Amino acid sequence: MRITELFTAQSIALDVAASDQAAILDKLVDLQATHGNITDKGAYKKALYAREAEASTYVDNGITVPHARTACVTRPSLAALRLSTPVQYNADDDGKTDLLFAIAAPENGSLHIDMLARMMQMLMNDDFVEKLRAAKTPAEFLDAIDAQEDAQFGEESFTQQEIPRNGYRVLAVTACPNGIAHTYMAAEALTKMGDKLGLPTKVETNGSDGAKNVLTPEEIAACDGIIIAADKNVETARFDGKPVLFARVDDGIHKPEELIKKIAHGETPIYHAEAGAKTRQAAGGANDSFGHSLYKHLMNGVSHMLPFVVGGGIMIALAFLLDDYTIDPSNFGMNTPVAAFFKTVGSAAFGYMLPILAGFIAMSIADRPGLAVGFAGGVLAMNGTNFAALAHGETTGISGGFLAALLAGFAAGYIVQFLKKITEKLPASLNGIRPMLIYPLGGILIIGAVMCGINPVMGIINTAMTDWLNAMGGTSKILLGAIVAGMMSIDMGGPFNKAAYVFGTAALASGNYGVMAAVMVGGMVPPIAIALSTTFCPKKWSPDERRNGIVNYVMGLCFVTEGAIPYAAADPLRVLPSCIIGSALAGSLSMVFGCALRAPHGGIFVFPVVDHALLYVVALIVGSVVGAVILSLLKKEYVEE
Repeated sequence: MRITELFTAQSIALDVAASDQAAILDKLVDLQATHGNITDKGAYKKALYAREAEASTYVDNGITVPHARTACVTRPSLAALRLSTPVQYNADDDGKTDLLFAIAAPENGSLHIDMLARMMQMLMNDDFVEKLRAAKTPAEFLDAIDAQEDAQFGEESFTQQEIPRNGYRVLAVTACPNGIAHTYMAAEALTKMGDKLGLPTKVETNGSDGAKNVLTPEEIAACDGIIIAADKNVETARFDGKPVLFARVDDGIHKPEELIKKIAHGETPIYHAEAGAKTRQAAGGANDSFGHSLYKHLMNGVSHMLPFVVGGGIMIALAFLLDDYTIDPSNFGMNTPVAAFFKTVGSAAFGYMLPILAGFIAMSIADRPGLAVGFAGGVLAMNGTNFAALAHGETTGISGGFLAALLAGFAAGYIVQFLKKITEKLPASLNGIRPMLIYPLGGILIIGAVMCGINPVMGIINTAMTDWLNAMGGTSKILLGAIVAGMMSIDMGGPFNKAAYVFGTAALASGNYGVMAAVMVGGMVPPIAIALSTTFCPKKWSPDERRNGIVNYVMGLCFVTEGAIPYAAADPLRVLPSCIIGSALAGSLSMVFGCALRAPHGGIFVFPVVDHALLYVVALIVGSVVGAVILSLLKKEYVEE
């Protein structure tokens, strides 16, 4: 335990005007209370005065250290106050005070003595004291303490006593678009780093199965601040009035120390929720780039679409497996009652993938009012509805497919945002009809006109893309498989990975299932290749890497590419090329073998419904083994430091 762990930037006040001891102690008590560890401020203040009655806590050189040990303190803490003008703290003091440190300690034990001893040893250094007097912000003040403690004591704890804990200092929420891997990797990284820094950290995960480890109102009230490491919208209105740091989910994985220290050092602004409006805030906040915002909105739609595609696609594939082709080839999938059941139910889910995609893209942009408008736009995109067809009494045309649904989702979201903007100055008495009447009616009317106008163009583009994919043969198809599968390994869940994945789902929506098969096998290779290398070439890896390698077998087989991230981050020049080559080979073989996949996720659990499943397994094995061999050859033997 280090002294700096008992401070926060909120417990430090600089250049405060206080005329006497009473005003000073009032301020110090308020600063201590920011830790959330004092159950009775009056009792703590009384204990400070009782200590002053015994003897002045003035030290020397303008420094005073008021301290108290009392039952109303649940865990130790420190507060610092720098006065704008020196004050005669006690009448008998040899000098005036301008720098004060208040110590609060629980009644049991002698923690206050250990804390006081460490502080006194540090304050003996005149250069250090001058740095404290020169610090311009609480963060600089705290950094000066941290540097001095490190220089004098290193990692040595100031006490051997057990430090009582009272809740969590730092809270966090993690969420990634798919809610599968990054969400939990970021949570683990933040929790471990909080323990390492002595700052107890609790993380709420917003995964694919809902929010887990949910933060309570009491925890939110008592914490120093909250980290939102997310690439999709999460509920933030509950954090109103607290310091909130918005970051990407990747930052939670790769920069947990930086994020937690920003909270601990008070370098995070106070968050204020929009009154009565958004309850969900875009992660990244105002600093989010336009490109990343588009990516986040897209992935919000894709992640909500996936259950429809996975469930519906597998049921349709099962219908073909259970049907008898010889009964009526033209009605394959519906010839038997069992097959007809699976095909009908599967198609009901699969058929709504485009409206769901558009609806949740719009909702990500415009919150709940955007959902209905986006869904309507997605249905119009799916049906290819246009003015020319309507003029002839027809309600459908050539479907614009995945691309039209994307456009409908973004258009719907920004249309609703526009309606919000132009109606925000309406009388407050009309606020109730804005979300219930103006947004849905105006939004659906406008999106209807937009989609009917551009659907013919989107239909032509979709048809051209479908024809291009279907016309691919030989070398072109093999090259496409290698490219999309290799992209899955470039950044292990990042933009390249997601671009390939979205392309695969777009092809799926157009009825081309070969691309999706290449994408999935390419995403399965990296964790398996790494796991094979750690198993068969253990001398190349550290003990921790070997232990975690076993887990990568499971992650790879479940199509969780992100299992390879820690290895790629530690040695990208060797890991990434090996995985990319293995994935590209697996993807090209999948295309050569004519493998097709109707579900965009599931790993080995959907292998039974893959066309040419045994050859698909061969593609996975060959790509994984080649990747593992290359990686093992490139890696140097691990040397214990």
